[in-house]
Amino acid sequence: MAAAVWLIIPTYNEASNLEKIVRASIPELERAVPDRHRILVVDDNSPDGTGGIADRLAEEISVVEVLHRTGKGGLGQAYLAGFGHALDNGAERVIEMDADFSHDPRYLPALIAAADQADLVLGSRYVAGGGVRDWGLVRRLISRGGGIYARLILGVHVHDLTGGFKCIRREVLEAIDLGSIRAEGYVFQIEVTYRAILAGFTVREVPIVFSDRVAGKSKMSSRIALEAMLSVPTLRRSARAALARSGARVGST
Repeated sequence: MAAAVWLIIPTYNEASNLEKIVRASIPELERAVPDRHRILVVDDNSPDGTGGIADRLAEEISVVEVLHRTGKGGLGQAYLAGFGHALDNGAERVIEMDADFSHDPRYLPALIAAADQADLVLGSRYVAGGGVRDWGLVRRLISRGGGIYARLILGVHVHDLTGGFKCIRREVLEAIDLGSIRAEGYVFQIEVTYRAILAGFTVREVPIVFSDRVAGKSKMSSRIALEAMLSVPTLRRSARAALARSGARVGST
């Protein structure tokens, strides 16, 4: 039986986190979808040996697979490669999750369960019950302010547009013209959600508490986040054009 739920974990220099996050995720997936899940590690040729750790885990654990990319091509492209592999192998739902424990695997069952009533489920820091931990004031302001700014520019009502903990139904990924997405980082997350909303899919947010990484080096910075926000206004036009080219129904958002 093909795995229904695929958890995609992109990695670049996550040797200190990968094995722990994989082993912590397995019992949560087993609880939510027994015997119908897979974990796909998408590694961008990490120089710290992350890819080798992933290969060892795949040999030891039957539900783990590894997709090696030739270089550091960016988070968005890593996810797109993972989406394609999962869809080609029968995925019905695909989950995005960071490798560094900023996304706690204990939330996986809630995301998966919510996808029974929604097409796209977001692990949200900014709904009742959600939050962030171990962030300074500047980072909190940038994250919250950037999210509000993107909501206003795009005219949507999602509270956590920049979050990267998502469960996405197959139908969404097939409809939003993945091949035309070029955005990275925060904007990639915004664009996937925005395209899903434009195409008429239902979105639900479930609360999570986001914790800053303990091990390894963050790939994001305040400068990157601010630069990303500058590109948000172009999404309104480019996303609509891409969906129109693909034949998807585009709403009035």
